[in-house]
Amino acid sequence: MRVLHFYKTYYPDSWGGIEQVIRQMCVGTARLGVSNEVLTLTRNGGPETMQIEGHTVHRVALDFEIASNAFSFSAIRKLARLAREADVIHYHFPWPFMDLAHFMARSGKPSVVTYHSDIVRQKTLLRVYAPLKRRFLNDVDAIVATSPNYFASSEVLGRYRDKVSVIPFGLDRATYVEPRPEVLEKWRARTEGQRFFLFVGVLRYYKGLHILLDAVAKTDYPVVIVGAGPIEQELKAHAERLGLHHVQFVGAVDEEDKVALLKLCYAMAFPSHLRSEAFGISLLEGAMYGKPMISSEIGTGTTYINIDNETGLVVPPSDPAAFEQAMRTLWDNPQLAADMGRRAEARYWELFTAEKMAENYAALYRKLTA
Repeated sequence: MRVLHFYKTYYPDSWGGIEQVIRQMCVGTARLGVSNEVLTLTRNGGPETMQIEGHTVHRVALDFEIASNAFSFSAIRKLARLAREADVIHYHFPWPFMDLAHFMARSGKPSVVTYHSDIVRQKTLLRVYAPLKRRFLNDVDAIVATSPNYFASSEVLGRYRDKVSVIPFGLDRATYVEPRPEVLEKWRARTEGQRFFLFVGVLRYYKGLHILLDAVAKTDYPVVIVGAGPIEQELKAHAERLGLHHVQFVGAVDEEDKVALLKLCYAMAFPSHLRSEAFGISLLEGAMYGKPMISSEIGTGTTYINIDNETGLVVPPSDPAAFEQAMRTLWDNPQLAADMGRRAEARYWELFTAEKMAENYAALYRKLTA
């Protein structure tokens, strides 16, 4: 069986959560006999075709962007050509240009869309885009919600209940590099061997990092923030105003450094406060490495990963005082934190492995092509 994934960004240009999920889908379903290809856009040039971990990545030039919506005229032609050889087209929502390309390519092949998130911020764009979105979601054969929480809380998904399945994202710990001793030692030195809270992610508006900074303003808890993004300078300026010398912005790091920090950290701090944070891959990575978590209740997959008072603590969104109290609870109770971390890892192995995700998607592909 041949599956073609279509999304606006992918490795090696971008290393975000959706890219990680597509990667895990491709690697996991390949073990079950699925041949995967990915069609994506690039602004960096380079080879048109690449091989990454056993699947083929096709790259076409990004022509322009409007409100974060990437356009590529050559992508439509490429989608039509690649779709002729595919058994299933796998779309990753939201990306308005993708909906347009779906109709213009006229593949006629079975199609599934993984619904990563509602469109939250671009209200004006949403009004213009809504008719196309409805037509696209009506036209695809299957829609996948990434958690029962998100399915229950999304008005959009509720309109397509008869074609929605729930398949949580999964990760394969074996694909994560084991950090060398010298890399672990580097980060121990950087953090002075202290316990520290860790955040990993692209620095975007919905990640709620201003809440985390406000939460630690009256504490001395060490915090390491991994990632780069559009509000990086704004956040650094905010931390400077608050005098947060115990907060380190370390920028984007490679996979080995990220795993080293995941292994060394005391707990995961994940303050995302808007529904744009539909799941939380880095939160799941923390669970995979047995770390207790602090997150906010926003009606999405974050609270499917992190169960309050079981795998960590869940607080109201946009509440620095509540987030500070949760950090204090974990900091002052190492045994409680350790117990939560063990339960978090157990929950990962039960619900969130890449193997389980791959089996569910392979079954869906077979159903669509039957």
